Amino acid sequence: MSLLGMIGTSLGLFGLAHGLTHLRAERHERRAEAAFPPEGQFLTVQGHRIHAVVLGAGPDLVLIHGASGNTRDFTHDLAHQLAARYRVIVFDRPGLGYSDPVNRRGATIWQQAEILAEAAMQLGAQRPVVLGQSYGGAVALAWAVYCPANIAALVLLSAASQIWDGGLDRYYRTLSHPILGPLAAPYLTAFVPEARVTRELESIFTPQHPPKGYNHHIGAGLTLRRASLRANALQRANLKQEIRAQVPHYPQISVPVEILHGDADTIVGLHIHSEPLTRQIPNAHLTTLPGIGHTPQHNAKPQVMAAIDRATTRAGLQQPD
Repeated sequence: MSLLGMIGTSLGLFGLAHGLTHLRAERHERRAEAAFPPEGQFLTVQGHRIHAVVLGAGPDLVLIHGASGNTRDFTHDLAHQLAARYRVIVFDRPGLGYSDPVNRRGATIWQQAEILAEAAMQLGAQRPVVLGQSYGGAVALAWAVYCPANIAALVLLSAASQIWDGGLDRYYRTLSHPILGPLAAPYLTAFVPEARVTRELESIFTPQHPPKGYNHHIGAGLTLRRASLRANALQRANLKQEIRAQVPHYPQISVPVEILHGDADTIVGLHIHSEPLTRQIPNAHLTTLPGIGHTPQHNAKPQVMAAIDRATTRAGLQQPD
């Protein structure tokens, strides 16, 4: 066989393997969506479908999840507890869960904040208290900076807010690459077992553990979908430069701000992020959580709920019963 013939055969075999991988990935995605369907309702914002879960009654409270997440991170428990005193709105961020991506480059934290603020207004929440965790905290900060008329108070949990040392790891470099990313994502969807994703999710809780029933509720297969992998990686790859542009605007934030951060958080460091942020935002209040890792929404719920109540009171909203 000639060299050209060998190349042609190899390309044909690769194309066949890649096509079969996409079919397997599609089957896995359908199975994940059947097992973990949308929990709420859909809104159309700037031509994009946004998934929202609305619970309870009282002052409006928006919850924004972190990287690789979806509404289920909050609806496992915290959102239902808060719904006794608040009208809770939990969004899937653009490109994740059941919300559409807004572009092929990765929605910026500013674009996400603008879209979620408009979605909240469609639901009648003109000036909600906004809570963001981890990457979602960066989006919540962007909401306070760029949509100041549409926010009453800000609550940040383990929020990414500052520039940090180090670059992007190989996983995100690959999945965010314009050529390698679309090639690699189907293989992860098709062949990475959900148990592996569950183990990775569990590592986020260190030194604590996921609460009972969390692994069965969160829907790891939703995170493994091709579009979700790609959207998450692009957002993560762009985050550092977006935060660099956002930091100078923090002193302009005038709404009440409550910041909570565990001193055992090894993913988003307290000393790197929340301590400087407390000095940058006028009248921001920091609560340090001894021994708590990256997930206070699960492992420090009483402190989180108390911070939300403080923010609500400081904003002059209706006092929760």
